[in-house]
Amino acid sequence: MPRPAHVRPEDWDDWRWHMRHRISSLERLSDWIEPTADERAGITATQGIFRWTITPHYASLMDAREDSCPVRRQVVPLEEECAPDLVGVVDPLEEVAHSPVKNLIHNYRDRVAFCVTSECAIYCRYCLRKRMVGDSDAMMRKSELNDAVAYIAAHPEIRDVLLTGGDPLTFSDGAIERIVSALRSISHVQVIRLGSRMPVKLPQRITPALTEMLGRYHPVWVNTHFNHPKELTPESTKALGLLLDSGVPVGNQTVLLRGINDREETLRDLFNGLVARRARPYYLYQAQLIGGTRHLRTSIERGMELMERLQGTMTGFAIPSYVLDTPHGKVPLTGSWVMGRCGDHVVMKTTRGTVWAEPNPRPLGDPSRPLPEIAMPEGAETIPTGAARFGEDRWVVPA
Repeated sequence: MPRPAHVRPEDWDDWRWHMRHRISSLERLSDWIEPTADERAGITATQGIFRWTITPHYASLMDAREDSCPVRRQVVPLEEECAPDLVGVVDPLEEVAHSPVKNLIHNYRDRVAFCVTSECAIYCRYCLRKRMVGDSDAMMRKSELNDAVAYIAAHPEIRDVLLTGGDPLTFSDGAIERIVSALRSISHVQVIRLGSRMPVKLPQRITPALTEMLGRYHPVWVNTHFNHPKELTPESTKALGLLLDSGVPVGNQTVLLRGINDREETLRDLFNGLVARRARPYYLYQAQLIGGTRHLRTSIERGMELMERLQGTMTGFAIPSYVLDTPHGKVPLTGSWVMGRCGDHVVMKTTRGTVWAEPNPRPLGDPSRPLPEIAMPEGAETIPTGAARFGEDRWVVPA
């Protein structure tokens, strides 16, 4: 639906208005869509487990009557989130184990991910950091931000810093500039990146003042997160243009999601649409094994098949790399790295010389390119199965 008639155009163009008017109740949601029984049950069942909130801009992209809408399915809770899952982990990449100081993840020698906030404008149902987003304990005090900057300054091997969260663009321009300027004062930090979904969920946040400020600290890059062509709106196109015209290169990281974008035509339209807007499709991620996301994950064979179909049908640089993020680094999901299938695990070599076995149930039916059956290599590591605490009064357990 378009901007509601009762909302003034100047309010709709103000990102702070959207943040103040985020939707987080069934009553407010009903102003935008007709919630199904499953959605109503999901909102009730996930209370105390994982927050939900939606910006008015993103709500305006949802189909009011069709619950299979690819925008709606990304943000409205479903009862399936509380169904038994293959795994119950809440930190599949072992980020906490790689955090020398609060919210700073040092898993790669020359780069760090700096989770400067736990706040987001919306909470995607498949979020990698469900363990921390929206959690007040994960917010950063000024002293903790300073500790993280001091750690980066003390480690000359760090040349690339990714500001992430949560979403760093929930901060004011002044707060962002204080962090960026502190990092730019460190001589060995060559590249500063911001990981933000604001160009998608709240493109009004990308203002001339913000992009002008970022342009003073180059090289600054932005990685954003479009999942579906429906998200490529006039507002998001304007936001991308402001970033790019200020000299900020934009890459996009899509997550492969069942029933949302796991079709060849959908991915082709998305990637071509991004390139037409000068944004580079960077990664297509296999969805992470976060408890409560079984209904959104695809088989790895499905992803490999889709990538194979895209080859040769579109501009080469419009095709991202299909990868799985693991505690051993990102693994390209291609025949050079994927060794085969052992039951409900896909076994692959990692870039660090280890072997990783990812729990990933066999695809339904017969895939056009089945993986070879292999025995589990000795010493292969898997994400642990078993019960894991997920909220105060609920457990996610293996199927």
